[in-house]
Amino acid sequence: SHFWLNTSDTLAEYSLKQFNNLDFYDISLVDGFNVPMEFSPTSGNCSVRISCTADIIGQCPNELRIPGGCNNPCTVFNTNEYCCTSGGNCGPTNYSKFFKDRCSTSYSYPKDDSTSTFTCPNGTNYRVVFCPRSRLGGTVLIKSSLFCVLQGTPLPCCR
Repeated sequence: SHFWLNTSDTLAEYSLKQFNNLDFYDISLVDGFNVPMEFSPTSGNCSVRISCTADIIGQCPNELRIPGGCNNPCTVFNTNEYCCTSGGNCGPTNYSKFFKDRCSTSYSYPKDDSTSTFTCPNGTNYRVVFCPRSRLGGTVLIKSSLFCVLQGTPLPCCR
């Protein structure tokens, strides 16, 4: 599931009740960055909280800068190195390392599964917080039944 705001979206991704009865979740910067967020389990025996709260927009490389965000290198350069279109082993690039250095638990390139995908037992409830350092931030509660409630200020909320 995704929240899309523009072409440089920070994505909260989750798949509930999947392989081995597990929920899978991550924060992805593969498409770029536009809003800081936290994603955390709130029930069960799972406690791996992931977040991306760095000032990526303020530190964004000039060639990736767009109004209100930091674009992804695939959109900007449209090459296999950044888009991973050949289906082979695409590794990290200087740009994905920029994102990973600032948000170590977030996806930074298409094949970044091993350090960026997290699991909890099915039935776990989750909280996604947009702009966690801002008192204006909004929250989405994800329950195991896929029922979601949006609270707080409509996005974007960090300015």
